[in-house]
Amino acid sequence: MHTNGQVISVSRSPSHSFSKCRETSIHLIAGVGVEGDAHSGHFVQNRYLKRREPMLVNSRQVHLIAFETLEFLSSAGFNIRPGDLGENIMTVGIDLSNLPLGSWLRVGNVATLRLTGLRTTCSLIDRFQKSLRRASSEFKSRQDTLRGAAFGVVINGGMVAQGDKIAVSLPSDAVQSLPPM
Repeated sequence: MHTNGQVISVSRSPSHSFSKCRETSIHLIAGVGVEGDAHSGHFVQNRYLKRREPMLVNSRQVHLIAFETLEFLSSAGFNIRPGDLGENIMTVGIDLSNLPLGSWLRVGNVATLRLTGLRTTCSLIDRFQKSLRRASSEFKSRQDTLRGAAFGVVINGGMVAQGDKIAVSLPSDAVQSLPPM
């Protein structure tokens, strides 16, 4: 395990709003997600998936996005701030899109996440800012995914705050790409 990233910001929202409010810290709960966030829970909280399969295990407990994505979008003329795209943790220095399935992220002293998939894009992105979906998309496994954005589940809970170091640990078994989710 080696440190190669850092937390830029943390956000959460008790409602299913597109953007989340920046916080000074968030509390991750093992097997649940971000305390007080609308997407936390043992079972899926995504509104679309919850209607179709309410007992589906929640593999989208924590949403991460790379600060490098905001830099890229800023250079393309978009005004995006931390929390705007609905992420819980904004990272810097980690290529989230290209980590393998099952990668572990140790955030701060205690909290540990296991990556489960890539965030796919949706029409809400264009409602937030016109043409943002096309500008922010990468094509992975026959689906558009949001550049530099991934989901994870909480393995060890703990507090996470801006400035916390992130250590990445790759899985030892067969390396599989993160699937679009």
